[in-house]
Amino acid sequence: MTTDVRAAVPRSAATIEEVAAAAGVSRSTVSRVVNGSTAVSPTALAAVQRAITELSYVPNRAARSLASRSTMAIALVVPEDISRLFGDPFFAAVVSGINARVSRSDYVLNLIIASSDPGDKTAQYVRSGAVDGAIVVSHHTSDTFIDRIAAVVPVVYGGRPTRLVEGDYYVDVDNVAGARTATEYLIGRGFTRIGSIAGPPSMQAGVDRVDGFRDALAAAGLEPGPVAVGDFTVESGAAAMREILAGGREFDALFVASDLMARGVIPVLETAGRRVPDDVAVVGFDDSPVASTAAPALTTMRQPSFQQGERMAEVLLERLAGGTPPEETILDTELVVRDSA
Repeated sequence: MTTDVRAAVPRSAATIEEVAAAAGVSRSTVSRVVNGSTAVSPTALAAVQRAITELSYVPNRAARSLASRSTMAIALVVPEDISRLFGDPFFAAVVSGINARVSRSDYVLNLIIASSDPGDKTAQYVRSGAVDGAIVVSHHTSDTFIDRIAAVVPVVYGGRPTRLVEGDYYVDVDNVAGARTATEYLIGRGFTRIGSIAGPPSMQAGVDRVDGFRDALAAAGLEPGPVAVGDFTVESGAAAMREILAGGREFDALFVASDLMARGVIPVLETAGRRVPDDVAVVGFDDSPVASTAAPALTTMRQPSFQQGERMAEVLLERLAGGTPPEETILDTELVVRDSA
């Protein structure tokens, strides 16, 4: 009796190159399919999935990491105070979207809160090779340590960087158009003395939203009402409202650049004897859970925060897989009318 030696020796695991050859696609296309990227044509996706099944291909994260010197880890860098991160519903939605997309890939997500760190520790950690790429959310012009991160790993920004340079990748909403729509809504309701509580000028969203506010007023032939600046928190909204009231300029409506700031505005107005919306109409921005639970419920501009997070992760994963996603991804906002205006 003879023995078939080939049957006694288990076949070595299929490689990603063998899957690519069987599917008739590139290695990077197989990598995108394995990592759950949507940047693959239906035909290529079906071919890769068929090849994976026929070859019993199992992605080996450890082997891939050793071969490519990759860590299969992504850093989510948030240059904010920890209370801000966990106290702002916008961050919660964005981080949930990022995590949802990363969890469908072979990568793990490392959260780095870089608020009290001047940047050296964060930059050194990323530059040490601990991660393959980074997503940066809520960055300011003073956060120059991000440049040192972007010099060594692919980075995707949540929001357009204030100091945008060639080769930057970012996902944002059209903040100018959103603020313009909010202000036009107030103008259409007959308000003519419209003020604003703007976001911080150190963040592009703060700049863009006040620009949209001014654009709408200029197009209608109206002068801007009183303007004060906050930092997207409840406390700063209240402080800015007190500043406007102390200034003495009249106003009949306010565009407030975030729902949290609007939540701080309303009680200050009520304490001053100004009812919302009877005496002052208020429109916010975000459509976070704060908008529907405020009293009165906020008219606001909805931005798709969860989808922004998903797309940030998607763009970075595409870059890590060797793809060429668009450098700029802009999502739309939507006016949501409730009781405050």
